[in-house]
Amino acid sequence: MSKSVLIKSSLAKKYWMALTGLFLCLFLVGHLLGNLQLFMTDEAGRLQFNQYAYFMTTNPAVKVLSYLTYFSILFHSVDGFLLTIQNRKARPLQYAYTQRNANSKWYSRNMAILGTIILVFISTHMVHFWAKMHFSEMPLHKVEKTIQGQKMELYMNVNENIIPVDNTEIKNKTEIYLKDTDVKLGTAYKDLHTIVMNFFSPKENKMAIAMVILYVLSMFALSFHLMHGFQSAFQSLGANHRSYMPLIKKLGYAFAIVVPLAFAAIPVFLFISQS
Repeated sequence: MSKSVLIKSSLAKKYWMALTGLFLCLFLVGHLLGNLQLFMTDEAGRLQFNQYAYFMTTNPAVKVLSYLTYFSILFHSVDGFLLTIQNRKARPLQYAYTQRNANSKWYSRNMAILGTIILVFISTHMVHFWAKMHFSEMPLHKVEKTIQGQKMELYMNVNENIIPVDNTEIKNKTEIYLKDTDVKLGTAYKDLHTIVMNFFSPKENKMAIAMVILYVLSMFALSFHLMHGFQSAFQSLGANHRSYMPLIKKLGYAFAIVVPLAFAAIPVFLFISQS
């Protein structure tokens, strides 16, 4: 009876591992599409990225998906460690090293280690950007315009209007009011674009090169993790037919290379373009 429960528990963990893993693959694609806007370093690109960041942090549907993503990351991580421990307990007599080496790739045998590296990266990434966007004081998106022959600094409003910086005050981090009154003038964009640019700029951040290296190495870990995880997820869900499994494997390898490579290219580009 206990053995039956163990098998069912193991299968359940594999199903959840597969489902959360595939959901996180979709999240990676969406996150990448948003971050690709960082290749636009001009004012138009800055506004577009800040509008994207505002939408991602205020839209109710996106908020629901965000909480689902946080849950999936935590569940996927915990489930992965539990499966690793359970598998080792189920096989107290390990295969010979040469036999394991012949039957599986090194990254398939070290998914827990790769997953730990990715989890550390996600935590670092969230501290530097996600937490600042949600909880910290941030610079607001400002533009400089010439009005009546004078250059003025203005806040960019979420309705794409501009509000003079003079005679205004900020309440609740982004809400702009007429100074010393309760007259609300608008809500300005948080300038996440500038935060990201400065983070990877050697002129603004002494640790920029170290951060670029960390991000690139983490994307290598993500790539190897996906090489095994993508096709393994489909196998766990029963899609292991000889007619279409080769195609899934090819798509998995392509996904595991293209997506992490594109993510890694962003900090490298930002560092070089600002050097």
